[in-house]
Amino acid sequence: MCDVTSTRGTRLPRVRASELVGRGWLNTGGKDVTLADLRGKVVILDFWTFCCINCLHVLDELREIEERHRDVLVIIGVHSPKFVHEADPVALAAAVERYEVHHPVLDDPDLVTWQAFTARAWPTLVVIDPEGYIVAQMAGEGHAHAVETLVRDLVAEHEAAGTLHRGDGPYVAPQPQPTTLRFPAEAVELPGGTFLVADAGHHALTEVAADGQTLVRRIGSGERGLVDGGADEARFSEPNGLCLVPDELRERLGYDVLVADTVNHALRGVRLADGHVTTVAGTGEQYMVGAVDNVAPLDGGTSNPVEQGVGDRWPARQVKLSSPWAVAWSPQLAEFVVAMAGHHTLWAFDGEQGVVRHLAGTMNEGLVDGAPADSWFAQPSGLSVDAAGRLWLADAETSALRWLDPADGSVHSVVGTGLFDFGHRDGPADQALFQHPLGVAALPDGSVLVADTYNGALRRWVPAEGDGPGTVSTLATDLAEPSGLLLPAGDADHVLVVESAAHRLTRVALPEGAGTQVDGGAHRTQRPVTQIGADIALEVVFHPAAGQKLDDRWGPSTSLQVSATPPGLLLDGGGDDVALTRTLRLDPSVGEGVLHVTARAASCDADPAIEHPACHLAAQDWGVPVRVVEGTDATLVLPLHG
Repeated sequence: MCDVTSTRGTRLPRVRASELVGRGWLNTGGKDVTLADLRGKVVILDFWTFCCINCLHVLDELREIEERHRDVLVIIGVHSPKFVHEADPVALAAAVERYEVHHPVLDDPDLVTWQAFTARAWPTLVVIDPEGYIVAQMAGEGHAHAVETLVRDLVAEHEAAGTLHRGDGPYVAPQPQPTTLRFPAEAVELPGGTFLVADAGHHALTEVAADGQTLVRRIGSGERGLVDGGADEARFSEPNGLCLVPDELRERLGYDVLVADTVNHALRGVRLADGHVTTVAGTGEQYMVGAVDNVAPLDGGTSNPVEQGVGDRWPARQVKLSSPWAVAWSPQLAEFVVAMAGHHTLWAFDGEQGVVRHLAGTMNEGLVDGAPADSWFAQPSGLSVDAAGRLWLADAETSALRWLDPADGSVHSVVGTGLFDFGHRDGPADQALFQHPLGVAALPDGSVLVADTYNGALRRWVPAEGDGPGTVSTLATDLAEPSGLLLPAGDADHVLVVESAAHRLTRVALPEGAGTQVDGGAHRTQRPVTQIGADIALEVVFHPAAGQKLDDRWGPSTSLQVSATPPGLLLDGGGDDVALTRTLRLDPSVGEGVLHVTARAASCDADPAIEHPACHLAAQDWGVPVRVVEGTDATLVLPLHG
């Protein structure tokens, strides 16, 4: 049973919220917003960056809360960018529209407001009461229930005190221009020469003629949702990936295209003859790492199967997925491979058996090669299988080009170093840099095209003749967030590029020789560095929401994992344990680096009358830049929910 009861939310000391300072505002009709304008409302600041899948999860967690309390609650998105491209105001405006952000957004490219509220992670939520005081700070995702409870408590408290003001907030809806495609993500060529597009902004699949522009039909009503049925009634939610089903399987499976329906956390099968859509994998809910209810009971009772990791297999409709982004057919595996961006893994789907299995990745975010059970990914996005059967992938958050060997599942990287380094640099692959690539396409000659999304470029990796790393060149620039690549049948001289931010498909010629060499410099994610002593007390703060208590029904309710880049920075205190406090010893001779901290905490409803209390899991990965300075702070506090 559960223990450690929390019958009331833990409130922070009464500290007034800092003013909201940035470069400008979106979704306000051109007006600036001050905290004084928001007095009388419950305010949630959502610190986010649009590359971050966890931030996108939180946007979805907040949608229903925002709609339910729109007359008393104002959500302010504070966009504090990780990548250089995300600091572009035009790119930010497109992202706000792409992800249907229906609240004001502060553009904070210099992280001024981020620092004022001591944010350390994407995403971070800060709750401000109607009198302008901070009452809670939460990092990571999985806080929807806690936020809902806190908003209700604050509304009741301040309505009774006369300090709550109901009415419209400062949000002003933009007026997007109609286009045939809306933030398309990927495309496949159909037998008749037309193209089927994952039309994420329209929550539909859109078929266009061979010219890439003329509308043929839409599959999906265009309304966000998870509904199976005919072409006019089916619903998707930001579909991103498409894969043609092999000819020999189509009749047996009953569908011709497999769709990664990202925000629905599902795989959908589409029959082209009439546009009928069927959910073939996923429950429609998000897989939360460490949660006890990711897999539905297999025996019809209340017991849940134990999750072990790589190699696990489950009935496809009984397991939750996490933001599937791309799908590709692997002849060697005789399965569809799924880039599970939401928890940084690769999965496989067997349509005939109706099962999915965990193919590679630990669910930790980062870049680690090796055996499938040891490898780390970071938002794997685009997939492509080459003539030798290798599975190529764009690992977006590590700005990396990587491949998986289907024979043993081992993972290898040819470009990319980790979460924090990126840029536009050609040359030897072990020195080349991308910026958040989302698409790949393996060419018949063994080279690989890369949709280098945040550099707005088409790049190509060419293998070395011997054992070298190969070389990278640039084939085209000035593309608007290229996200998908398609090699048209019978046209070896061109590639079809899905220009997501331009809402179009663009043919780009492939040169016979090498592309141009570009050196746009190297970049590193810039966040404030925390100065700390060599011996520090790490504390991750977590308080269950009102009416909840820590949940140890299936084992320890909390977990903490700590590592560092470079590894030598951390002399003692690394590894996994259940306590949310730990003593760390850092090496002053190394001097600086990044502390990687992953924390999870499970809570459940505290009412003893509830026979099967619901489980709520909060989780966050921090990458905290630190510098060891003698005589500085000996404590590092990270609020998971406090």
